Amino acid sequence: MAKGKRNDKEGQYTTLHYALLKSEAWRSLSGAAIKVWLELHTRFHGGNNGNVRLSMNEAVKALGISKGTAQRAFVELEEKGFIALENPGNWYHRKAHEWRLTTKRMQTPKGVAVATNDWQKWRAKTKDGPPEYPSPSPTGPPRNPKTDTGSTREPVRPD
Repeated sequence: MAKGKRNDKEGQYTTLHYALLKSEAWRSLSGAAIKVWLELHTRFHGGNNGNVRLSMNEAVKALGISKGTAQRAFVELEEKGFIALENPGNWYHRKAHEWRLTTKRMQTPKGVAVATNDWQKWRAKTKDGPPEYPSPSPTGPPRNPKTDTGSTREPVRPD
């Protein structure tokens, strides 16, 4: 086989960059969330990002997980920035949610939008809150000693 050409028998594939695999967000994913993420990528065909469909029932059947586990996996992937909901589905019309994979570029009416990689911004919450907002003092922000009486008039001072 010539260098740079892949064998058509190999089929499609998805890359897993080290930056993704070593990220705090990826390493915090549950096994079910990783399985759902991989299944979503099998439904991505190069030009359908933002329209990648996978219903909860399809995930249950394809991946051998429960409905509750599938639902938690979708929520986890969305919260950690691996997927974004583009168009909500409709149970009565039998239409699955349409997802955008944040690791892939997306075709828009204005051209090609680069991958947002929202997962890079995710940080685990600590018991005191997110690490990017540490409180300088345990009592909270300083208070203004001036009390507000709710009146816009100046107080009358005795002379």
